[in-house]
Formats: sequence, C-alpha cells, structure tokens
Amino acid sequence: MPTFIILIVLALAMFVFYRIKVWRTHEPYKKLWTSSKANIALGAFLFFFGLNRIFFRPSTISFIICAIFILYGAFIIYSGIKAFRHYLPLAVKEAEDNYRESINNGQ
Repeated sequence: MPTFIILIVLALAMFVFYRIKVWRTHEPYKKLWTSSKANIALGAFLFFFGLNRIFFRPSTISFIICAIFILYGAFIIYSGIKAFRHYLPLAVKEAEDNYRESINNGQ
C-alpha cells in the first residue's frame, strides 16, 4: 500500500504548509480561507490513515477504530470544503481592497 503512504505524507505536508501560512498571514479572511485549506489537508490525512490501517491488521477493533478515523476525516474534509467556499469570495474582495488601497496610497 505505498499509495496510501504517499497520500498520508503528502496530506501531512500540506497541513503543515498551510498551518505555517496561517501564522504568517495578517488579513483576517485570507487567514480563515487558508485555515480551511489546512483543515481539508488534516481531514485527508485522517481519512487516508484510516484506510491504510484497515489493510494491515484486519480485526474487529481495528475496523471500528479505522471507521472512526475515516468518518471523522470525511467530516473534517466536508466542513473544510464548506468553509473554503464561504471564505473564498471574501478573501478575493479583501485582496482587491488591499490592492486598491496600495495603489491609492502610492499616488
């Protein structure tokens, strides 16, 4: 199952990347938008980790724990996508306003 391992590492790397980006961002809507992308990556990490563990030790307890991981990861992905769609137009408007302010202050 090297495919799941690659997806797990990629999702974890994306989560760390976006969390660091959240800390460095100062605009409020862009920060929330980037945080939603980090939540999607965290959900993907949990989802793929649960799928990966199902194939290694097929037991009843393993299935229950992996099902919890998969369901919780899917819930985080779903809520992250909803937040991403909500904050995207607000972040775009915020970026346009900041751009206009910088042009007006430069003249």
